[in-house]
Amino acid sequence: MMTTDSQPSREWWAQRWVDVLESFGWVRRLARARNYAREGNVLEIEFRGAKVFARVQGTAPEPYKVSLSLDPFDNEQWQYVIESMAQRAIFSAKLLAGEMPQSIEEVFTSNGLSLFPLTKFDIHSKCSCPDPANPCKHIGAVYYLLGDRFSEDPFVLFQLRGRTKEEIITALRQTRSTSTDEAASEIEEPTAEVSDTQTLSLQQFWQYDDQLESSLVVIAPPPSSNTVLDILGPIPLKEGSGSNGGGRSPNTSKRSTKK
Repeated sequence: MMTTDSQPSREWWAQRWVDVLESFGWVRRLARARNYAREGNVLEIEFRGAKVFARVQGTAPEPYKVSLSLDPFDNEQWQYVIESMAQRAIFSAKLLAGEMPQSIEEVFTSNGLSLFPLTKFDIHSKCSCPDPANPCKHIGAVYYLLGDRFSEDPFVLFQLRGRTKEEIITALRQTRSTSTDEAASEIEEPTAEVSDTQTLSLQQFWQYDDQLESSLVVIAPPPSSNTVLDILGPIPLKEGSGSNGGGRSPNTSKRSTKK
């Protein structure tokens, strides 16, 4: 298989486009087409909706006319893709900055689609030259030039699938705005319900309208100001322990007796 020397300025999505084309097995044709593109034989390239039109100078005096297109996605398919993009903020941020997110293909494959062509039959191209082969070197030169255009503007690749840059950005903003509003309303409603429930619980916390279970009822005397010592009374002391109640006074000295 022919390998193309990657240009330093070529972004990953542009290189991916070239790699996909070369994987179809057009080795010799694309080798000549790459030389045509490098030599500047593609005089003009124009986008009209989802189609590409170009003029390529060949051996004839008049340039050959080339047209190229991919199968565009319908409105429903694009809606799924836009919703998937909007769910991940990094996609919106990257695209708004003019970059293609590295995992952008996952958005399309998760919706049963492919951003890049899967087979050579997914690319519809024609050339006014007499060469019956497709792609001829004129069509192949346009393939390579498209890769360079993808590096400059990744939205060109989306345009080939049926959506312009303005349409995608507008749809992304609307979808993200709608999602934000819905999320905010969902947060506000349960907050109000929780607040009402908490207020109701505090008001009824000390209320109990049902009859109490008799085994749980305990009759206790009313509280008083007496302390535990007041209730127990004076503490009796052991006789002879130095108390005035029966033993010697602590101030009485022991007399000595003479014989």
